[in-house]
Amino acid sequence: MTLHVVFFNLDKAIENLPLILSGLPMTIAVSFLSMAIGLALGLPVALLRGSERKLFRLPARVYISFMRGTPVLVFLFILYFGLPAVGIEFSAFQAAVIGFGLNATAYIAEVNRAALNSVEHGQWEAAQSLGLNYRQTVTGVILPQAMRIALPPLTNIFLDLVKATSLAAVITVPELFQKTQIASGRSFDFLTMYILVAMIYWPLSIVISAFQERLEKRFSKFVEKN
Repeated sequence: MTLHVVFFNLDKAIENLPLILSGLPMTIAVSFLSMAIGLALGLPVALLRGSERKLFRLPARVYISFMRGTPVLVFLFILYFGLPAVGIEFSAFQAAVIGFGLNATAYIAEVNRAALNSVEHGQWEAAQSLGLNYRQTVTGVILPQAMRIALPPLTNIFLDLVKATSLAAVITVPELFQKTQIASGRSFDFLTMYILVAMIYWPLSIVISAFQERLEKRFSKFVEKN
């Protein structure tokens, strides 16, 4: 028996589900690699942003302001369509990872900066009294405390990043939404296909949100004590 609903065709959804799901590994790959770039660069940028030296602080502020103040889609277009004009070419996958990664860096840097600033100044003074240098103080005393505070908002950034990867379809990255567009054109049922992909993104978000809640519960006692 064929099930027909005005806005959702179950038969077509089932028929095209394998095609759409074939984009899931790419969505996950872009999300994790972009987040890895953001995490790797976010801390150095945060430290530069909080530096007392204007020479270090100003470039970091400009970078964060630019990345947070411009649409990530525009940056993807610059990387994929614009840079070839000056002889720099990236594959669609590379452009997506670099674009999302550099964009995430700005947001992660601000989260890290806020977390670092939330650690009591007395911790710095105590570390200095023990004879620790700046690097030892940051890595051994301040950073472990700050990261416990930063973990919940970092998961929020990752959640936003997973959903934002749908923009990579515009530069032909074969991720979830790009496969959905192909399925839509093949089935001529755009509404069903878009509802279907929304129902795929939703459980992904639920899993990440559940992970975030576990982190918040795990570290809430530590934050309260500090």
